[in-house]
Amino acid sequence: MARMHAHTRGKSHSTRPTSKSVPTWVNISHSDIKSIVLKLYNEDGLTASQIGIILRDEYGVPLVKPILGKTITDVLKENGVKQDMPESLDRLVKKALGLQRHLRTHNSDRRNVRSLELIESKIHRLSRYYKKKDKIDKNWKYAAVIAQAQ
Repeated sequence: MARMHAHTRGKSHSTRPTSKSVPTWVNISHSDIKSIVLKLYNEDGLTASQIGIILRDEYGVPLVKPILGKTITDVLKENGVKQDMPESLDRLVKKALGLQRHLRTHNSDRRNVRSLELIESKIHRLSRYYKKKDKIDKNWKYAAVIAQAQ
């Protein structure tokens, strides 16, 4: 799939496992995976995607969903972790905030003005999707003031 605001194809990256079944070589129990997920979230403050990467690289768990029957985000929700907004939207808002901070000191940086416009369009598009799916409030709206408050 092509990139959203570029004329290139995607980046080279690791591929997800082709099979959705539980591999026979995974020898970590359900309770161990849940405790690792909670430990990484509570002690290290990692996000769900970062926890998934650590589980893959250090513990040899290719995907959590086939093993547990639910995602890492669902495991965190079961244990009382409440997210204000989805991780993808939160990362985009933080990226926009960093660019706004950069543009306050370097106001003639036209390339990053354009980059900020592209990021903000992604935020608006993603927020419409999450409002439809009831992941965020219907009256949530992105603005530079909201981004600076977070």
